[in-house]
Amino acid sequence: MSSHFRDEIIKDKGLTFSEKILSIKRVDSPGVRALAEDIIVASVDLSMATDGTGPLAIKVFNEMNAEKVWDSNKIVLNIDHTFPPSSEQIANLHKLMREFSIKYRIPLQEGNICHQYLLERYVVPGMLIAGADSHTTTHGALGAFAIGIGSSEAAAVWASGEIWLKVPKTIKIIFEGKLPKGVFAKDLALEVVKKLGANGANYKAIEYSGELIQELSISSRATLTNMAAEAGAKAAIIEADKKTLNYLKSTERKPMLLITSGKEADYEKILSINVEELSPRVAVPHKVDNVKPIEEVEGTPINQAFLGSCTNGRLEDLEAAAEILKGRKVKENVRFIVTPASKTVFNEALKNGILEVLMEAGAIITNPTCGACVGTHLGVLGDEEVCISSSNRNFIGRMGSKTSKVYLASPATVAASAIEGVITDPRRFL
Repeated sequence: MSSHFRDEIIKDKGLTFSEKILSIKRVDSPGVRALAEDIIVASVDLSMATDGTGPLAIKVFNEMNAEKVWDSNKIVLNIDHTFPPSSEQIANLHKLMREFSIKYRIPLQEGNICHQYLLERYVVPGMLIAGADSHTTTHGALGAFAIGIGSSEAAAVWASGEIWLKVPKTIKIIFEGKLPKGVFAKDLALEVVKKLGANGANYKAIEYSGELIQELSISSRATLTNMAAEAGAKAAIIEADKKTLNYLKSTERKPMLLITSGKEADYEKILSINVEELSPRVAVPHKVDNVKPIEEVEGTPINQAFLGSCTNGRLEDLEAAAEILKGRKVKENVRFIVTPASKTVFNEALKNGILEVLMEAGAIITNPTCGACVGTHLGVLGDEEVCISSSNRNFIGRMGSKTSKVYLASPATVAASAIEGVITDPRRFL
């Protein structure tokens, strides 16, 4: 691909972000625009897998008789879903990943949730990321085109460095107004899923825009792009801005490409949301799009409150909880489990005294892991138990027993509920 074509695409007023980046990454017909609904082959800049998807990807890779990976520096293996291992079986899966990592000299990390780790160290604007995890959409928060893929497709990407895909149509979400007290990015994300529906963005890219986006932190942006997967989105995008570039500078990274949608781009749908009309939101069992204003579910008894996950386990999330819990106590007979999303988040929260506040309130602090969110360990629910969680899914059996119930909410709502022992409006404590 020529630099002239790349520059021409970047300036094109009629293309969406997705069309632009995939036109540039296209390898099957270099120099030809990739328009919505086109099926193309594109070069991948970064791929990843977890202990939930990596072992099968390794099995398929070996069955392909591939002699080598395309670029070991562009693959990251993550042991995060069940870490430390909770059983002999899981320990052996981790062992398999370590052996594959050593054989092909692929970076392997453990003790960080994959998406937080990649945000902190790898992702830059303009990347095409293909990750074997559905919430890979998270990385659109930094202006990347990031998609979730299956294990077998990950194996093919590792062998070839390329991926076959259809260029998605785009839905544009415009946030209008300023956030009211007690309303956070998670509440916005839940409102988007409610309005679109669980299948409303199937194989679509979601672009988030509006003045509010510029005010949101990188962490809050990541909450939005992460939750886009719950509407079926192929990718979720927030265009890079000064805040993005400052974040990259703090971690000594530089953009690969700075891309914005053209002013005349064709969107399948444009949805405007006046955030000033919102109250805290809660997703009610057993569907993520079954979203209610907190006023409709307040008072629901809980057994467990969970603060963590790739959606809301970042430093600002722990800070929001600590602000509410400082000087207060978790309700008797309620388990309040806090799982930082990465070692960096854990260490910062430790240095800042946030973990001390949470522990004094009665929280159980775990090592960084997916843990309770995926129902594997460190917070599994028993029969008929109810949990309010800052995570991203509330399907039947997601966090343990098939008779348990999971409500999804912001970290502030989770913390307030932990104090009262029932689902509670966080504005009472703010």
